[in-house]
Amino acid sequence: MMLRYALQTVRARKGGFLGAFLALMCAAALITACGTLLETGLRGTIRTERYAATPVVVSADQNVHQTTVKHKKGKTKVKHKAKPIAERAWLSSDLAARLRRAPGVDRVIPELTFLAQPLTSTGSVDKNRPVYGHAWDSAALTPYTLTTGTAPKTDGDLVVDRQFAERAHLEPGDRLTVQSTQSPRTYRVTGVAEPAKAVLHQTSLFFSASEARRLAAHPGQVTAFGVLPAKGTDIATLKQSVAQALHGTTAQVSAGDERGPVEFLDAAAARTKLVSMGGAMGGTSLLVAVLVVVGTFALSVQQRHRELALLRAIAATPGQIRALLGREALIVGAAAGAFGALAGLPLGSWLHSRFVAMGAVPATLQHTVSVFPLFAAVTATLLGAWAAARISSRRITRIRPAQALAEAQAERTRPAWGRMLAGLAVLAGGAVLVAVLSVLRTEPASTPVTFLAVVVLASAVALLGPLLVKAAAAALSGPLRLTGPGGRLARANLRGNAARMASVVTPLTLLIGMTCTVLFAQPTLGDAARAQAREGVRADWVLAAQGPGVPAEAARQLRTHHDVVTEVVRTTVRVGLDKYAAQGVTPAGLTRTWDPDVTAGSLNGLKDTTVAVSELAADQLHLRPGSTLKLALGDGTPVTLAVAAVYAKGLGFGDLTFAHDLVARHVDNPLATSVLVSTARTQTQLATTLREFPAVHVLAPAAADSIQAARQQANAEVNYLAMGLVLAFTAIAVVNTLAMSVSERVREFAMLRLAGATRRQVLRMLRTEALSVLLLAAALGSGIALAVLTAFSVGMTGSAAPAVTPLVYVAVVAVAGVLALVATALPGRVALQVRPVAVATAKE
Repeated sequence: MMLRYALQTVRARKGGFLGAFLALMCAAALITACGTLLETGLRGTIRTERYAATPVVVSADQNVHQTTVKHKKGKTKVKHKAKPIAERAWLSSDLAARLRRAPGVDRVIPELTFLAQPLTSTGSVDKNRPVYGHAWDSAALTPYTLTTGTAPKTDGDLVVDRQFAERAHLEPGDRLTVQSTQSPRTYRVTGVAEPAKAVLHQTSLFFSASEARRLAAHPGQVTAFGVLPAKGTDIATLKQSVAQALHGTTAQVSAGDERGPVEFLDAAAARTKLVSMGGAMGGTSLLVAVLVVVGTFALSVQQRHRELALLRAIAATPGQIRALLGREALIVGAAAGAFGALAGLPLGSWLHSRFVAMGAVPATLQHTVSVFPLFAAVTATLLGAWAAARISSRRITRIRPAQALAEAQAERTRPAWGRMLAGLAVLAGGAVLVAVLSVLRTEPASTPVTFLAVVVLASAVALLGPLLVKAAAAALSGPLRLTGPGGRLARANLRGNAARMASVVTPLTLLIGMTCTVLFAQPTLGDAARAQAREGVRADWVLAAQGPGVPAEAARQLRTHHDVVTEVVRTTVRVGLDKYAAQGVTPAGLTRTWDPDVTAGSLNGLKDTTVAVSELAADQLHLRPGSTLKLALGDGTPVTLAVAAVYAKGLGFGDLTFAHDLVARHVDNPLATSVLVSTARTQTQLATTLREFPAVHVLAPAAADSIQAARQQANAEVNYLAMGLVLAFTAIAVVNTLAMSVSERVREFAMLRLAGATRRQVLRMLRTEALSVLLLAAALGSGIALAVLTAFSVGMTGSAAPAVTPLVYVAVVAVAGVLALVATALPGRVALQVRPVAVATAKE
């Protein structure tokens, strides 16, 4: 029976439930979109291209592993964890002999994959198809076949794939300069090859076997082995046979869809990033959705206070009222969840495409969609709606019927002590999060806490809202009196309808606080890192390359007895399972070009067997000069090094610094990301020396810093997009709540009109209310953002100096103000179109 009443109520009060429906639908769409990203990270397909004709691929283990054994209460627990490495791990070429002896193996093809960037006109290379070099002997893995010309026979020969040949207008006999792991070299194009199946995400250049080994720069090692079966051998049998032949090694055997992650390492690594990103977005979205939906339902219940009080007066029990509201919420939640979940599918697809366009996710990781995100969104919507209805109905179901009827006529004046205590408790929790944030010193740990702190503090504002509105009304009473009748009416409404106004303050506060946090957190970190880098670079000039990097030969040509040239190569290493940003630098004369602010030890002892660490890494790993550090380099190679120095500027230069040659041997791209030059020579003289390297530019340190700032901005755009949807949802909630708040005041407006107020005065009152609420929300939102950003800055940079751009901050508040005024004025004008007499004499 209660379900029938709920259906009748929803049918009769469509307008009243529209706001809750919109809030829930947007929440469901957002959860679905985040869910598809999360599922893509967990189950997204990575289809092979290069190994299309190779049923079984043998590759190196691309993870570092850690096994822990715990003995507790007579039981032994063994946990095994693995984390991906940053660079490609290589295999010993000696494994080929084992593979050839395995039963069912017809042919073993060694594969070499390495950097090979053509130095051609800008439009010749498709940025969505990275270029890799291979030995022509491995062309059969795809297979590539010659359409014209001949295979490469000498070290100066080259075969290009058809797609690139058409874009670059190449044909046999032409010359092509290629920047690989060594100095640029010009090759003669001897042939054009075409794959048997479409290769969409890469471009291949094929060299002779000896030249490919030279450019790969890994003597005695290969990228992978392609294994072809003997006649009559099925793939499952071949895979098992190969695995048995490799027993006792760390080599991995892949077949079917497992080959894709072996080929596209960036896509495999992007899985973890997408899971983290989707989880963070989904979690934040869910918290924001709960806060917004509870506020929307609270306003809806408040608007029906008289109706619910009458039900109590005619003997409806508290349980029946809760059941009625709960079923109404489930009906609205089911409809909103279904529509929102369907709307979230194209939204998730758009998000994935934008991440691909920004380079955050490779196109080879295909977007995956199933029913699970839809079910999760609908379930979360139903639970959120039911919980919001239960929370919102607590007051009306706990008081006596007579008291409920009295409060239906006028808002209660006494404070709700339970709500105030809950608000203070949540505020204390937010303060704890801010305190915790101030001691977190890594970005993966601090980022989720940052946004969680904003949501928790906004929740405290929601609970303490009526008290805050009354305090704001008291503070603004003087200025509001000076604005005329509209201001006095606005002041009376702020004091007499504090709960209703508080429901509007909460989403506005959340919008301003969250937007400021999103916009200023990344600049706070980036500006501090760049400041440390600027202070630490002592070089007169910096070399930067337009292509993949600065060749070692360019640095060698500049290096003289009087000049110091420091090559810098960047990578990521693992200490245990923890990831640390690292770099390799040329030790000779290092202190003339680079000063990371050494606080212990000396950089003079930096060599292949030592490492310098930041103060953060030293604290986390309990290191000091002379300590021993075990770690895995970028390609997973384990090394044990002695700590030579500890430095302060880890944010600007990374947490670990090695000798250049040690890092260069264990990265996919050994070219220097930058080269620091200390010299008395001019920029023109240096450029003349480097004329055979047209892609290398000589820059002043300030110009190099500007390039780094542009790169940081590009990386920050990914975070802006990720959180932008949450902000858009919050903005919709602001408009929705304001529209609901104004639209239910039709009778109030009619009474004011009958008492002599003009339409203009009523609209002026609404604008004054909106601006008063905006002022309070801006103060609260700005305070929340300032507290969170300051704690973030203290933890990450060591100083309480968040990077806030005044114009951007003013724009945020201005946009919030426009939303508030528009969402107030439009429903107000619609409400004032009805004749006051008709409204006053109509049934409530």
